[in-house]
Amino acid sequence: MTFLYETHLHTCQSSACGKSTGAEHVRAYKAAGYTGIFVTDHFFGGNTAIPRDLPWEERIRRFARGYEDAKAEGDRVGLDVFFAWEETFQGDDYLIYGLDPAWLIQHPEADHWSRREQLEKVHAGGGCVVQAHPFRLRDYIPKALLGLRYCDGIEIANAGNEALWDVCAANYAAWAGLPVTAGSDNHLSKPGQMEDGRLYGVRLEKRLTCAADYARVILSGQSPELFVPEGRLKATPDMVCPDSYWLDEKERAVRTDVDWVKMDGDISL
Repeated sequence: MTFLYETHLHTCQSSACGKSTGAEHVRAYKAAGYTGIFVTDHFFGGNTAIPRDLPWEERIRRFARGYEDAKAEGDRVGLDVFFAWEETFQGDDYLIYGLDPAWLIQHPEADHWSRREQLEKVHAGGGCVVQAHPFRLRDYIPKALLGLRYCDGIEIANAGNEALWDVCAANYAAWAGLPVTAGSDNHLSKPGQMEDGRLYGVRLEKRLTCAADYARVILSGQSPELFVPEGRLKATPDMVCPDSYWLDEKERAVRTDVDWVKMDGDISL
């Protein structure tokens, strides 16, 4: 028996791009057969719905509303709900697992952390950092920035991605030897998503009792079983790798000159 979890999800209460409430997500995932979900709303470096001019503690309390709505409904219907968040820098996004709103309230400096500071502080608190969709390119993500120095794992399958980006991420993670994850990046829960293959996630052999359990899985170097459509991570002849950039020790972008589809080029930091 395994336990199925959504690792990447946004609510309309806390993410400006969210379309479903926490409770609406919970009912959909319960119907789809999931054991639990992580609510990973956009933090203050990204597409947050929280006004930035509020006092820090009030910002965090409002930020947690999507999670709290989901948790209350999850307790009612029998779906496990865990708190997490997604922070953004220069288009590169990082999912933080294993910590809670009380921890964030005690760390107002989080609003100004560098990637390295984020990793160090999250580790000190017992959490982990997973880089989300590292090869995604959009009008608001001009470059594929690879934060290998600043994460513990890599999300290699994202239901909001083009298949090409996931193939590149999978090959990159295999080369780097980091744990890998999958998530839906779900903003709107509606009927039929499971049947259409638009819900991703991870399967674990042990049921999570808290968010820190999941962080410990990643920090141990283990990769959970991925719940993704068959063939999702298989390259096709028409795939052309986008340009990608290392984030160096000073967090500067340095072009890689690597074809992550064919695994050609000088693959060195």
